[in-house]
Amino acid sequence: MERIAAAWDCEAAFKPPPRTAYSIDQRYSGLKRYGGRVKSGSRAGYCRKQLEGYVAFEPAPLPPDPPVDLIATNLVAKLSNADMAIGRLDGLARSLPDADLFLAMYVRQEALLSSLIEGTDCTLDDVLAFELKEGAAVPNLDVGEVVNYVAALNHGVARLDELPLCNRLLREVHATLLRSGRGAEKTPGEFRRTQNWIGPPGCTLATASFVPPPVPVMEEAMSDLEKYLHETELPTLLAAGLAHAQFETIHPFADGNGRTGRLLVSLLLHERQVLAKPVLYLSTYLKKHRTAYFERLMAVRERGDWEGWLGFFLDGVQDSAATAAETAGAVHQLREADRAVLGDTGGAANDFRLLDALYGQPLVNAQWVHERFDVSPTTANKMLDRLVDAAILRETTGKKRYRVYRYDSYVALFDLPAAVEEDETVI
Repeated sequence: MERIAAAWDCEAAFKPPPRTAYSIDQRYSGLKRYGGRVKSGSRAGYCRKQLEGYVAFEPAPLPPDPPVDLIATNLVAKLSNADMAIGRLDGLARSLPDADLFLAMYVRQEALLSSLIEGTDCTLDDVLAFELKEGAAVPNLDVGEVVNYVAALNHGVARLDELPLCNRLLREVHATLLRSGRGAEKTPGEFRRTQNWIGPPGCTLATASFVPPPVPVMEEAMSDLEKYLHETELPTLLAAGLAHAQFETIHPFADGNGRTGRLLVSLLLHERQVLAKPVLYLSTYLKKHRTAYFERLMAVRERGDWEGWLGFFLDGVQDSAATAAETAGAVHQLREADRAVLGDTGGAANDFRLLDALYGQPLVNAQWVHERFDVSPTTANKMLDRLVDAAILRETTGKKRYRVYRYDSYVALFDLPAAVEEDETVI
């Protein structure tokens, strides 16, 4: 048997409160038994004792039956608030002169935070330095995971021009996500072939916090989920929330389920054109409320509480969209202010071109400028010097050669992982 342990994939990464190693009867005391099954109600699925003696959860297909109650649980208001927040974000993102440059930086931040949830240890500067080729030719494991996440999201977005959001595309995204580093030996791009389980290090199938469906049931459940994504007529945000929870419950991969599940939300919103650019990511919110996240998913499995999960999910969408909109507005203000400063200090046309390029790559050197703009090394250095004189760039090495320049005020808008602390007051 194979256990997910390296990064405590998905829910285990969110470190639920320590729990006693209860017996099966104790752990499922809130569920009803039907013959050889432990059943939580037709809305969520049931727990079945396997031939090997352990109990695994087998999810019911989406949509929930009976349907989600939008009225009694105040989900209509939450959905409206989330939609308005996304609309504002979409408008601000569209207003940026080159939204793709902003998007590149925002994707790096999401990749960093999503990987941080799984236990990586690197900074935005580590990623930027590697991309600038200032780092080692092969990144360390932590930087490699973040770089792979960026590549996986970009691959998924590009493939949506050719494929619908389907299991094939999810496997491709997963293959890119785990193409190197930790998890590369765990069959990237393929659904698992053995039973997995979720829990703290050292736990067993008998003491795990949660045991996803066995392989044959998992394969059928993923087929059902794919069909649901294609056929559902629910508002996209509700469909995304249901799909994310269902995916995490199925846990179809041997590793990387948490990151793939978060990418699923981004790709679904992009496919349905909820946003013109994929600029909405939930990792900051989920890291801040990681215990609540775990508890809400377990409430779906144990009690069929889809409404409680969707309320939490929609709050996360609203919060994440508001944060992203604030960042987009700050980027716009910074760009206008720095263009004015550069104009006042006599910036040349190439200097303005360099300033615009910094929104995609805020850590640069003379070699990068030389190659990007096809200018001589001397001209490249002069361009950098003028942006330093304008207090836009800062030279970071203190050396006379092989200098590296950082756009501090821009990076500060994204370099926020250390400020994201867990807040247990959400429930």
